Amino acid sequence: MLQDIGQVTQTGGAQTGQGRAGPSAISSDFQTFLRMLTVQMQNQNPLEPIEASDFAVQLATFSGVEQQVRSNELLSRLSMRMGLSELGSWVGRMALSSAPLFIDATPQRLVPPEIVGADRAELILGDVHGRELARFEVDPRATEITFDMPPLSEGGLAPGHYQMTMESFRAGSSLGVNPVLGYARVEEARLDAGQILLVLQGGHIINSDSVVGLRA
Repeated sequence: MLQDIGQVTQTGGAQTGQGRAGPSAISSDFQTFLRMLTVQMQNQNPLEPIEASDFAVQLATFSGVEQQVRSNELLSRLSMRMGLSELGSWVGRMALSSAPLFIDATPQRLVPPEIVGADRAELILGDVHGRELARFEVDPRATEITFDMPPLSEGGLAPGHYQMTMESFRAGSSLGVNPVLGYARVEEARLDAGQILLVLQGGHIINSDSVVGLRA
């Protein structure tokens, strides 16, 4: 259904595994290594004993592995701390993306696509499954749209998550449907398998890679 444009204000002109990197694991491995080395010495051929230099090489090799494990553990801890610090920088910001927006009585700031040559455009509200629910005529040259959902009595929709797109026209012919970007407040940031997931206002979760802009 095509609604009145009175509610639309426009601006513009034209899986993580657990390793054995902990200190207790390293200590256990070292004790096992010493026992194996002792058994090796006890059972060596007395006529052809193992050279002391060979024992030294084995000790040096284990020591090198132990240091590498400790270094990896330290790097992992530093990476985790840096990741947590980055998480905090997302919370409270307004993230711009094409993700479904939680729309209620609060005006929404939208960034429409720029379609060259369009002389008419319609803002399309769809549900999270892509089904079209309503249309609102907008200025095809607008660089930003402030959208106010009309009351239910005037053909509006109940508060909830909606997917925003825009269909552009030229001389009555459709130029296609393109996504509309919207701002949503980041309520929470999570680190999951090396990726940052953002919980937006209303509970919708997106990957931080889908964010194309931020505002305070």
